[in-house]
Amino acid sequence: MRVLVTGAAGFIGAALSERLLARGDEVLGFDNLNDYYDPALKQARLARLAPHANFRFVKGDLADRAAVDRVFAEFAPRRVAHLGAQAGVRYSRENPRAYVDSNLVGFINILEACREGRIENLVYASSSSVYGANRKLPFAVHDAVDHPVSLYAATKKANELMAHTYSHLYGLPTTGLRFFTVYGPWGRPDMSPFLFVGKILRGEPIEVFNHGDHSRDFTYIDDVVEGVVRTLDRIPAPDPAFDPLAPNPGTSSAPYRVYNIGNHQPVKLARYIEIIEECTGRTAEKILLPLQPGDVPDTYADVDELTRDTGYAPSTPLEVGIARFVAWYRNYTGCD
Repeated sequence: MRVLVTGAAGFIGAALSERLLARGDEVLGFDNLNDYYDPALKQARLARLAPHANFRFVKGDLADRAAVDRVFAEFAPRRVAHLGAQAGVRYSRENPRAYVDSNLVGFINILEACREGRIENLVYASSSSVYGANRKLPFAVHDAVDHPVSLYAATKKANELMAHTYSHLYGLPTTGLRFFTVYGPWGRPDMSPFLFVGKILRGEPIEVFNHGDHSRDFTYIDDVVEGVVRTLDRIPAPDPAFDPLAPNPGTSSAPYRVYNIGNHQPVKLARYIEIIEECTGRTAEKILLPLQPGDVPDTYADVDELTRDTGYAPSTPLEVGIARFVAWYRNYTGCD
């Protein structure tokens, strides 16, 4: 199967590409290799994919309609994993236009190309951040998500609405995946595992927001990729049980689905830091700070729908995943 993976140099995109190649798929990776974080890490991820005969890479920007159309025309993918986006909740406060260009303009370019190319299934990255000001836990896809607290979250909610429109108008099968705090080897340097492990190993203090009292549903990269592959292989159909008088936001009378991908086991930030201390053999010096604007106190994924439809079952405990990340970090950076 020919699969286009946008954001292929990113954390999840590279891991997904590796998994698809391992099972024999032909993959074309598309990424602009921007400098939101060190492009050297993105290049290192791509270097792991380059030896595969079934992998090709094209550098391009999602906001460049001609570049997107050209990739679809030349590669003719059957399915698309759209993981490329401008990431980061806090960065969206500093550079909001980057999110409009990549996450909104870029997404309409992908939708149009999928429509023109008669794609069998578009799986795209949403985010747990869409739950915003919701405080009912666990977060479920049938909950309303109308109160985002960051522009990043707003663009991801917009992606879900745009996808539904194309599913409804053109019959394009689309599946949105709300990722919950993905971590693991080859992870993003702006995320807490990378930041905390590096500073603890170097003997530097770490900034602990909300005084360590918030919780996150940390989800290991292998479990996330398993969920993406399962949804990529399952083409959504209209939900025969959809009731327009009591609509479920996670399904539709169109070929449209939204799922949570999480570990279904939230962990307090204080406990998370303890696990890192255990895995590094170091004690963290903590700078306790209030909750940052745009952040939410807790995340907790209800994955019942994904489990029911695909058999998804996360299997990596945080203690195991952090140990693997610390081992990778030490090897990659040479930091003891």
